[in-house]
Amino acid sequence: MDKEGKMMIFLLLMAAISSTVFGEEWKASVVKNLDALVGSCVVVPCSYTLPKEQRNLGRTGIWFRSNQRNERIYSEDEEDVLDSFRGRTKLLGHLYQNNCTLEITDIKDHDTGSFCLQIEITSTSKDFTFADDCVEFKILADPPEPILTNPKTAIEDHPHSVACSVTHTCTSHPPTLTWSMGKKDDISELHKEIKPGTWEVLSILTFTPREQDDHSELTCTATFHGEERKSSSKTVMLYVKRTENYNHIIIPTVVGLGTAVVFGFFCILMVKKYNNFLWNRLSRLPNNVNSKSCAGQKVSKPRFPSPKSQPNSCNYKEDLDDGDDCTTHIYGNL
Repeated sequence: MDKEGKMMIFLLLMAAISSTVFGEEWKASVVKNLDALVGSCVVVPCSYTLPKEQRNLGRTGIWFRSNQRNERIYSEDEEDVLDSFRGRTKLLGHLYQNNCTLEITDIKDHDTGSFCLQIEITSTSKDFTFADDCVEFKILADPPEPILTNPKTAIEDHPHSVACSVTHTCTSHPPTLTWSMGKKDDISELHKEIKPGTWEVLSILTFTPREQDDHSELTCTATFHGEERKSSSKTVMLYVKRTENYNHIIIPTVVGLGTAVVFGFFCILMVKKYNNFLWNRLSRLPNNVNSKSCAGQKVSKPRFPSPKSQPNSCNYKEDLDDGDDCTTHIYGNL
C-alpha cells in the first residue's frame, strides 16, 4: 500500500473517532422555532449531553446570536451580555443536570434572529458550540385569540360545560383565563404541551343555565404575563332550551278542579243548612189542626171565633140526639 493510501486510511480513522467523541457524545436538543409575544416572555426548552470524561467537570452555559458569537444574550457574567438583553435572560434549569432551558422576559420587537447554545468546560478552558441546534423566534405583536368550544345547546336546569383554550410559549408565567360568568368553584383548568415548547391552557366552565340565560353572551378572556398585561377574548352566544314539561297544562287543571271541589262542597253545605232551617220551621207548627171540614172548606189554624161567626153544624143527627137542632144553634146565640 502506497503512502497516499495509508494517509487516507488514517484520516478516515480520525474522522470516525471524532464522530464518536463529538458526534455521539456532544449532543443538544433545542426547539427550532417558537412564537414570542411582545411584552411577555418565552421559555426555550433545552437539554444536552457531554462526553463521559467531562461530565464531572465544571461548566458554564452561554447563549448567543448565531451569526455573532460575541453577541451574547445570556452568560453567567452579566458584563458579557448585550445591553438590550441584560436583566431579561436566565437559565431555568441546572447545567449539571444537563438542563440548559432559557427564559427571556419582556420580549422586544427586535428580539429576532437565531440563538444558539455554547457549553464551556471551566477547568480545561474548552468549549463546544451547538451551532446546528439553535432557536429562532417569531415575534408576535398581538396575543393569540382564545378558542371557545360550546358543543351543543344548553338545557334549562341541566349542567352545561363550555371550554376555552389558548396557546403560549412561556411555561414559567402562563396566561390566565377568566369567564364573564360563573364562580371560581365552577372552573377547572388544565395545562398540556401540544408540541415542544408550545403549551395550551384549557379552562372548563360548568354551570346550570336558566331560562333568562337564553341568547346571552359568554366571554372568555386570556391575559398574558408582562407589564402591559396584553389580553385577548372570545365571545359565544348561549342558547338555552326550555325543559319539556306539562306544568302549563297540569297547574291550570289542578287549580280548576280544586276550585270546583271547593265550590261544590260549599253548595252542599248551604243546601244542608237550608234544609235544617226549613225542618226546624215546620216542626214548630201546632198539631191540633181541625181535620173536619165541610166539603170544599179549607183547613185553617184553630182560632176562637165570635158567636156570630160560628158556622152551622152539618151533622144534624148528632144535634138531634143531644136534644138540640140546627134552629137552636142558629137562634140560640141571638
